[in-house]
Amino acid sequence: MAREEDRKKFVELASKRVNRTLKDIQLIGNLSNRSNYDYTDQDVAKIFKALTDEAAACRKRFEQASRKSADTMFVLE
Repeated sequence: MAREEDRKKFVELASKRVNRTLKDIQLIGNLSNRSNYDYTDQDVAKIFKALTDEAAACRKRFEQASRKSADTMFVLE
């Protein structure tokens, strides 16, 4: 039962957080309107480096968690 609750909590939180993040990324995209904002190519590069680096760090955490649970699994044959 606890695993089902953990799964439900994960799905709920992941959905909320990913949707919020997608909306925030769309808002960042709105900054591309040159009639309202002044920015350089360097500014854009910094934004996308920050986003890419954080997404990569997030993915790495999930991959390490998967590996860790697989490495510590005991199977009696």
